[in-house]
Amino acid sequence: MKWRKHIFDFYLDASIHVAFAVYALLQISFHTLNISPNYHLSFFVFFGSISCYNFIKYGVEAEKYILVANEYHKGIQFLSLIAVAFALYHGYFLSLNVWMGIIGFVFLTGLYALPVLPKAKNLRSWGGLKIFVVALVWAGVTVLLPVFSSNKIVSWDIGIEIFQRFVFVFVLLIPFEIRDLAYDKAELKTLPQRYGVTKTKIFAGFAILLFFFSTFLKDEIGIEELILKGILFLLLGSMIYFTKRNQSKYFASFWVEAIPIFWFTMSIVMEHFFRASPEVALSF
Repeated sequence: MKWRKHIFDFYLDASIHVAFAVYALLQISFHTLNISPNYHLSFFVFFGSISCYNFIKYGVEAEKYILVANEYHKGIQFLSLIAVAFALYHGYFLSLNVWMGIIGFVFLTGLYALPVLPKAKNLRSWGGLKIFVVALVWAGVTVLLPVFSSNKIVSWDIGIEIFQRFVFVFVLLIPFEIRDLAYDKAELKTLPQRYGVTKTKIFAGFAILLFFFSTFLKDEIGIEELILKGILFLLLGSMIYFTKRNQSKYFASFWVEAIPIFWFTMSIVMEHFFRASPEVALSF
């Protein structure tokens, strides 16, 4: 049993789970925006997420990332290097439009992780900004990059999707912010630090309402999308309700990060259902 737990912990600690979550959101965008899935972009984002997240978690101080003494972290370092190699391979096949977007989001990620600001170590340490930067990068990578890959124009509906994705990721980050209250330094000024757990959860509740009801601002709304976002509305609400300061070990790192994967799985199930019952697949 110990080896199973060891493998599962490595799966989480090496950012494989979060990479699947980002991958799932990317596939959702292909489906929702009627864009043909891009094989190379999908794998670039998956492997790039592993290496990027591991760098943020373990490699901000370069000497600690290169000169690793711990065998466990050596394994994560090796996996990250393999992931970089695969990401670069698939990146070779991406268009210039996509690469321009990637460079922009890599730059923003660099500002988030690296000490480049004069009065703050990085955007991560700039009071209260961390959660918004992460949500912005996730929204851009999982919605804008597929749009760039297909040479689509950013329409009103795509703009709404970007906004909803930003709000969705923002809400997913709230349990992490509350969990990390015991570890975050006071100068980070996270939402729970500033307003307390209860007010932060209330704020997240309003964000969930915004996420769902902004769907009706779209020019074209499929019944499949409406049902899926209704399910997510209930799921996100339950997640915030059960979020507490003293969480179980895997509540945020596994269950919360699994919600995008659940969304993607449900979208596949719904697609097959409506394909089998085309008379139900109406648009508003």
